[in-house]
Amino acid sequence: MVGVRDMWWSRRWRRIFEDLEKEIEEMEKMFDEEFSRIFETMKGGKPYVYGFSITVGPDGKPVIRRFGNVEPPWIIKEEREEYRTPFVDVFTDEKTNEVKVVVELPGVNKNEISLEATEKTLTVETTGERKYKTKVDLPVEVDPNSAKANYNNGVLEVVLRPREELKRGRRIRIE
Repeated sequence: MVGVRDMWWSRRWRRIFEDLEKEIEEMEKMFDEEFSRIFETMKGGKPYVYGFSITVGPDGKPVIRRFGNVEPPWIIKEEREEYRTPFVDVFTDEKTNEVKVVVELPGVNKNEISLEATEKTLTVETTGERKYKTKVDLPVEVDPNSAKANYNNGVLEVVLRPREELKRGRRIRIE
């Protein structure tokens, strides 16, 4: 009887491993399909860039910004555009009472950059061989007419004045 039991266990374990192998093959197939879909959307052998930055906003809440030229799979294909999302940082400077937006735009000429500012957002878009596009939510309402921009070595810096004086913090004594 020991031999029959050993055969039963042997078949059972073999079946478990066969099922597991099928699941792994299905997962590999899903990954292959997804990566081939991503690579098909990229044309001309361009590099694939994706990342995110996490900063703390003026209200103390984390702000997560994505950048790169690979879109997550949950975005509908028709909604995708042939733009990269550049890396963006937003700073509020209480000393100079300014909001600074720094945007990395490598490989872009100055005359290919288009900027549009409203009280609450800054939109950056480029044309040419490398296309970037992003809409940045500003931490405070600004005066769009006060905007000044400087572009040097692939880095765009836009300085805006807030509508109201930035609230300065106060020192807190530790007991």
